Amino acid sequence: MTGHLPPGFADWLALREPADAQARAADLVDLARGRLADAGPLVIHDLGAGTGAMGRWLAPRLPGPQHWILHDRDADLLARAAAGMPGAAGDGAPVTAEVRRGDLTRLTAADLADASLLTASALLDMLTAQEVERLVTACVTAGRPALLALSVTGRVRLTPEDPWDGPVAAAFNDHQRRTVDGRTLLGPDAVHACAAAFARHGVDVVLRPSPWRLGPHHGRLVGEWFTGWLDAACEQRPELTGPARAYARRRRAEIAAGRLDVLVDHLDLLACRG
Repeated sequence: MTGHLPPGFADWLALREPADAQARAADLVDLARGRLADAGPLVIHDLGAGTGAMGRWLAPRLPGPQHWILHDRDADLLARAAAGMPGAAGDGAPVTAEVRRGDLTRLTAADLADASLLTASALLDMLTAQEVERLVTACVTAGRPALLALSVTGRVRLTPEDPWDGPVAAAFNDHQRRTVDGRTLLGPDAVHACAAAFARHGVDVVLRPSPWRLGPHHGRLVGEWFTGWLDAACEQRPELTGPARAYARRRRAEIAAGRLDVLVDHLDLLACRG
């Protein structure tokens, strides 16, 4: 994965963290727990750790001592992630962490050989088909469960509805599938591509819905999400820019008045040998 993070990306991750925590499919953690090795501390590789939100959510839900290995390409994000990791598991056992900076798409089975569990959150849609296949192969060869959360599906529902919702959503989904620096991203197709790749390797896959359900008490998050959603759609289809101005005014007035509800669909995926 190449390129630089957009300005304010860490702030965006912090803003969305509570909604992410509420959305993730906690029952998949219960399923994963039953597949973890009994001996020794858990070693958990967090791929694309960002600011460490997955570790803060998952570590208290797992028993026993844990050592987290946080992977990302951005040193500042990794520093925040390591500093914010919880110090104890749900049963009070110690949790430690280290960071590894590098390109996630180049990880191999050897890099993951010590893993008890592989995890990621909101990562797959930023990968290409080849990168997903490479990541799945590394996970399968490592022979450990993989818990991959919060992959977008392309389905968004705003309430009340507006005639412009559909065209903007379609343009945004096309933006998610755009080609960047020669890489054609999978966007909302990624989670099903990932599930199919695991299945080709004979690995069982469980999918669970993990939607954001945002309402009046999420006003700042809704506002930031809507701005980014509309800006990406207009970047993809510049002809929308002029006509979308009135749409944006309507929607922002509804957000300010606490009258807009938003559902952003995601899927969580657990892959493990039967």
